[in-house]
Amino acid sequence: QVQLVESGGGLVQAGGSLRLTCAVSGLALSSYGMAWFRQASGKEREFVATISWSGASTLYADSVKGRFTISKDNAKSAVFLQMNSLKSEDTAVYYCGADLRGTAAAMTRAAVMDYWGKGALVTVSS
Repeated sequence: QVQLVESGGGLVQAGGSLRLTCAVSGLALSSYGMAWFRQASGKEREFVATISWSGASTLYADSVKGRFTISKDNAKSAVFLQMNSLKSEDTAVYYCGADLRGTAAAMTRAAVMDYWGKGALVTVSS
């Protein structure tokens, strides 16, 4: 059974940092592209960052470029999202998704993801 479990969310002041972790089980992470999406209250889910199945390519939404970094560790079966210089507009539930042989560009669309986690809440206070 495939499971994606996000952790590391919480409350942080504007300008602070958080590191989200997506623990993956039931699939070979080396064969999957991974993505982080987020959904703020009353808004649609939006793409944040993607990393290709090979790990060679990453892509970021303009709103987080230069502040967030996505990475994956196949040996640990985990994907990370390092978030720095957080802003109040980053407040949302953050979801990780997996796409078999996913490319960084293709995974900017939520519809292509094969699996999703249940999400982790990030709240940034101003």
